[in-house]
Amino acid sequence: MIKVGLVALLEARPGKEAVLADLLRSAQALAAQEPQTVVWYAFQSGPQSFGIFDAFADDAGRTAHLQGRIAAALMGRADELLASPPDIRNVDVLASK
Repeated sequence: MIKVGLVALLEARPGKEAVLADLLRSAQALAAQEPQTVVWYAFQSGPQSFGIFDAFADDAGRTAHLQGRIAAALMGRADELLASPPDIRNVDVLASK
């Protein structure tokens, strides 16, 4: 059962939108290798606005994800790709389908 999640809001540096989109697309393969990541979505909500939503059964899964390869890949290129630090929020999942 999904109980907790993360919302990461990302703002691309001008001219880096396509590179950030490609990085997020490639991260899907990494998410697929995380058994505790139940749901993982990368999205674009505006010309420079991107994000990730993922969900987990418990806090241990969320913590493992935050310490995993996707976070490392994103943070390793944050200065290059992001206009500001990522806005990462822990969320509690109230309902899901």
